Amino acid sequence: MQRINIIIPTFNRAGLIVNAVNAALRQSYPNKQITIIDDGSTDDTRQVLTPFFRHPDVVYIRLARNMRTAQAKNTGIALSKADAITFHDSDDLPMPDKLLMQARTLFSTSVVTDRSLNWATFGCELHRTISISLVLTEHELVRRDGTRLVVQHALSMVDDFFPNMQGGSGQSGDWILINAGLFDAQIFVRHGGYRDCLEEDRELRNRLMMTGEVIHLIPQVLLSKFEYDDSLTVAQSSNYYSERRLQDRAAIWNDIAQWQRGAEIAAQPIDLSDIEIDFISNPEMLAVSEAMMTPSTRDRLQQQLHSAKTA
Repeated sequence: MQRINIIIPTFNRAGLIVNAVNAALRQSYPNKQITIIDDGSTDDTRQVLTPFFRHPDVVYIRLARNMRTAQAKNTGIALSKADAITFHDSDDLPMPDKLLMQARTLFSTSVVTDRSLNWATFGCELHRTISISLVLTEHELVRRDGTRLVVQHALSMVDDFFPNMQGGSGQSGDWILINAGLFDAQIFVRHGGYRDCLEEDRELRNRLMMTGEVIHLIPQVLLSKFEYDDSLTVAQSSNYYSERRLQDRAAIWNDIAQWQRGAEIAAQPIDLSDIEIDFISNPEMLAVSEAMMTPSTRDRLQQQLHSAKTA
């Protein structure tokens, strides 16, 4: 049975992280690993997670400094031995069968390049059977005011490409989650990891679309996502209308404009050449992966992992 790595990046969420880890452990898919990336938290995150340090399915990695969400995710990718990877935020609560349903789709479903669709756009021959690379699901968003929104606006996946294709939801933030998808680990070998920005999920989604990766959406709510005052999409410095996100979004839209003019889509080799890891709870469960990364990153991670294993 294929191994799945549930990567949970977290920063100063001591009050939420235990629930997130327990929810990951309750996933009905049996062959799983939970990798917690503590992105330099200054609260009691390490202390509240100490009971998990001896758990055979849990790895805790503490970074010496805050590297932001995209680089925390890249750390998990770069040190994963699993066949597939998913990401759960510390304020996400997945349904118990989420991973199982995604895994059955990813590992047991394929797509035929039928002549009714324009597969030539991505250089695919007709009548070929190709594998799915990413499985997404619908989710429920619980806002700070207690109101709930079921996010099933599938057209939102292509709104960067076709803003004129409206689904009629009228809701800001009605977007299918990318980070909670189940990724075939080979995606990160072919395309690298996350861009180091606030819109890392959006950028990766678009890159995978433009390079022809097959993406499947399960039309079922399998995750609850909760908004808090310190959520990145809510905080003033990083919300959807912050200057930082506006700049990131402009760069992403420029990528699309270049692609529409025929430009090749560049991969994003993971660059963690300056990473400092303070502590790893179960280092024997990790290895430097085959994901695309810079040579200096590979060397640095091998050094850090060797130090943790011999400590």
